[in-house]
Amino acid sequence: MSKSSGVSNSMTRVGSVELKSPVMNASGTAGHGTELHRYVDLSSLGAFVVKSLAPFEWAGNASPRLSPTTGGMLNAVGLQGPGIEYWINHDLPKLLDVGASIVVSIWGFGVDDYAQAAQMLRPVAQHLSALEINLSCPNTKSATDSAARHAIFAHEPQLVEEIVKASQIDGVPAWAKLSPNTHLVIEGARAAQRGGAQAVTLINTALGMSMNPTTGLPSLGNGGGGLSGRSVHPIAVRAVYEVAANVPGLPIVGAGGVTNGWEAIELMLAGASAVQVGTASFAEPRAMSRIQREMNSWAMRHDVNEWSEIVGLAHRGGISAL
Repeated sequence: MSKSSGVSNSMTRVGSVELKSPVMNASGTAGHGTELHRYVDLSSLGAFVVKSLAPFEWAGNASPRLSPTTGGMLNAVGLQGPGIEYWINHDLPKLLDVGASIVVSIWGFGVDDYAQAAQMLRPVAQHLSALEINLSCPNTKSATDSAARHAIFAHEPQLVEEIVKASQIDGVPAWAKLSPNTHLVIEGARAAQRGGAQAVTLINTALGMSMNPTTGLPSLGNGGGGLSGRSVHPIAVRAVYEVAANVPGLPIVGAGGVTNGWEAIELMLAGASAVQVGTASFAEPRAMSRIQREMNSWAMRHDVNEWSEIVGLAHRGGISAL
């Protein structure tokens, strides 16, 4: 590729998955199907990441589910979804029609749920670029947990390994989405790798809470929720950097507070091979397209012709090493 062409047509790779662009949406921020396609050509993204699906329909949490914060928002949607069978019959065909590369995110209350989700997706495996295993949502509570505590599997490396192993689909690379709400992020990444994950997605939302100024009560129906948006971006950069430094050879998808091209580049310099954009799309549905253009402009200014040139560059001398 000539220097003048830049990276506008350059692929990036996450393990064995080749993406036409390093920019994806973050699961849960763009629906289960083509809801965002009127604003962003889904076929132009590296992949469209489906909102997390369980092997059953799930109503999610009580309202209110969203609350704005300085620099982001809190959510406690609780993974509402129609279930995998409905998605296969109703949403998958629409995504295929618009030419999207598809990453399906799955969740459950236990190992058996994840295994069942993978089993249900096997008949459509040929249509999937990757499977993202959501081990880190802070907004669900186990139906079998009498204490009703949060079930964040990413906080227990042994469970991470077990769930990833149970979720394998032949021919579909697995990505494990991990939590920032633990000191065991590196251990979780190693466990995901042992379980067969080709990559990890870092990060999901950070635990948070706010109060309604009128009632003096928690602003979310669930009490607490997950903080996303620009406020969590430094947390994401650190998580990506530390996993890249301590788990060499494990590809990373960076997510968390990306609102512009530089913030996406930051995650790649820290060690991410691709990035996901989430909360920014709520305020600006076309944010992913703009961020992609800004990344391309940055790469042109720095004579970068392949995205692989900057992945982990902060560990190799930084921008001066280009």
